[in-house]
Amino acid sequence: MPAIYFLFGNDEFAITRKLKDFDSDFTDPTSADMNTARLDARSVNENDLNTAVNAMPFLAKRRLVLLANPSAKYNNSSTRKKFLEFLEKAPETTRIVMYELVDPRDMEKHWLVKWAAKNEKMIQARAFMLPRLKDMTSWIVNEMKQQGGQIEPGAADMLKDMVGVDTRQAGMEIAKLLTYVNWARQVKVEDVEAVCIVTSQQSVFDFVDALSNGNGKSAQHLLHRLLETEDPFTLWGMMVRQFRLLIQAREIIDGRGNKEAVARALGVHPFVAEKTTSQAAHFSVETLEAIYHRLLKIDEGVKTGQVTLDLAMDTLVVELTN
Repeated sequence: MPAIYFLFGNDEFAITRKLKDFDSDFTDPTSADMNTARLDARSVNENDLNTAVNAMPFLAKRRLVLLANPSAKYNNSSTRKKFLEFLEKAPETTRIVMYELVDPRDMEKHWLVKWAAKNEKMIQARAFMLPRLKDMTSWIVNEMKQQGGQIEPGAADMLKDMVGVDTRQAGMEIAKLLTYVNWARQVKVEDVEAVCIVTSQQSVFDFVDALSNGNGKSAQHLLHRLLETEDPFTLWGMMVRQFRLLIQAREIIDGRGNKEAVARALGVHPFVAEKTTSQAAHFSVETLEAIYHRLLKIDEGVKTGQVTLDLAMDTLVVELTN
C-alpha cells in the first residue's frame, strides 16, 4: 500500500469525503488527534512540515499528515524537485495525503500526477471529477442512498435543476431533506419544494454582499438570522465554499471570462455563477486570498478549541467591515 496519496480534481465535496476515510484509519479518537497534522501549503513553513512528517507516531501504528494545496507552495521546478526528494525520504510510519482542486484540462500535465505515474509503489494519485449535468439525477439518487434515504425520480430531477453539478450543495440539500422526512419515507417533489428553495444560500449571498460593502450592521444581522436556522458548522462550510468560489471566479474574470465561463469552470448552477461573478467583481484576488487565509486560521482555531465558531464568525464580520 502506498504511503503517499494525491487527491485532485474539481469535485471538492468528493475529495473532502475521501479525506474522512483516512481519518477512519484510527480506531481511537484520542490517538487520532495526537497523530494527525492538518496543514495548508500556503501557510505552513518547512520546519513545521518536516516535524509533522518525520515525527514518530504516539500509541498508534502510523501518523497522518494532510497537506492542502501543494502547488501553491511548490510552484517552480526547483522547489518541486526539493519537495519530491523530501517525500521520497518520508518514513513508512507516516501516511501523507496531499489534495487540491485542479481544472480537468490541467490534470494530465499536473506535476504530482506525472510523478505518481513514475512512482506507483510510493504514491497513488486519484482524480475526483464533478458529474456531468445529465448524470446528476443518478448522482443525487445514489447520494440519497448513501445518506440512508430514498428519493423519487421527479424529486431528484427537481433538485438537480436547483443545484446543477454542485455536489457539495446537493449533499447539504439531501441532508436537509432527510432530516425533514426523518428518514421515515421517500423524499417527494413537494418536499424539495418545501425545503430546497435554497434560502440559506441566498442569505449567504446577501451576507457576502454586506461584507463587500462594509456594512457591518447588516452583515451581523444576516449572520445571526442564519444561525437561527442553520447548524453553525453547515453555515461555516457554506461561507468557506463561497469565498473559495469567489477566488476562482475572480481569476476567471481577470482572464476575461464571464458568468457563463464561471458556471462551466466551477460546475455551479447558472444562478450561483451569476451571483458569484457579480460579488467577485467587488474584490481583488489579493483581498480574497487574504480573507480565505483568515478563514483557514479560524477553522484551525475552532478545531483546536481556541475559539467557538459563533464567536469566530462574529469577530470575522467586525474585522472585514472595519
